[in-house]
Amino acid sequence: MINGFGIEASSHKYGLFQHICASLEIVTADGELVKCSKDENSELYYAIPWSYGSLGFLVCAEIKIVPCKDYVHLTYIPYKSKQELVDRFTKESLKPFDEAYEFIEGLMYSEQEGVLMLGNFADKVPAGKTRNALNNFWKPWFYEHVRSILKQDKEQEEYIPLRHFYHRHTRSFFWEMEQIVPFGNSPWFRYLLGWMSPPEISLIKLTETEAIHELYDTHHMDQDFLLPISTLDKSLSYFHQEVDFYPLWLCPMRVFDTPIRGMVNPLPNEQMFVDVGIYGEPNIPNYNAKETMRKLEAFMREIGGFQALYADTYQ
Repeated sequence: MINGFGIEASSHKYGLFQHICASLEIVTADGELVKCSKDENSELYYAIPWSYGSLGFLVCAEIKIVPCKDYVHLTYIPYKSKQELVDRFTKESLKPFDEAYEFIEGLMYSEQEGVLMLGNFADKVPAGKTRNALNNFWKPWFYEHVRSILKQDKEQEEYIPLRHFYHRHTRSFFWEMEQIVPFGNSPWFRYLLGWMSPPEISLIKLTETEAIHELYDTHHMDQDFLLPISTLDKSLSYFHQEVDFYPLWLCPMRVFDTPIRGMVNPLPNEQMFVDVGIYGEPNIPNYNAKETMRKLEAFMREIGGFQALYADTYQ
């Protein structure tokens, strides 16, 4: 979250996880404990994010927090036009701090179809309104729940307990559980065995054979691309051309300009970026992981974007 990058649906207001850290403490290679902040050892403070532990062991972080409430009032807005979704997504993301929704997220289900989600904190569920504890084990996976709203093609709203909202993608690992347990979202599985989900990632890796590992390397993509919001429409078209995988996760994020530039910096006149998450098996014919990734990495450099470094890179 700090050594790499941490993002949530509120990052259009508060930035990445690194931006809410008031100070950090790391143990360097020579065993020294060093505290850093904007005013103390500032060069180190701005260099730690995206360093992935190469500067030392991060052992402490002083984090700023914001008041929260028990629920998130979430509005789902389905779109059958990519341009209309991108326009509204951009408009909501760029609103001034005091006018912006607390949470903004998008899911694209095809080249043209997607759902925009806008949320604010709420103290309670008003009478007559829908409460959805969506992380209960018998509930449909969140992205399938959102897909059902897209099929209905009607704006809807509901009140989600805060912890459930923050873990909305946990049970299904976004949509990757479908490849691990193809029947995992079926009603019989959810009601009988859903309480066992999600499996521990460490357990999955422990039981992964070399053949499966190679299969994932050659046929699977787990990538987060951070791109300027002004290039979102163009980028979605490019991803469709080169990857053709859905759903795609869209999450706006503000990259603040800092007095000392670190690994990730905004463009001269643009601080708002979008994380486009691609997690699955591309559908383009004759997919070649290395060739495709090099094309996507070159595209990111061209538009002033970034690639999350937890994933495979071929630059």
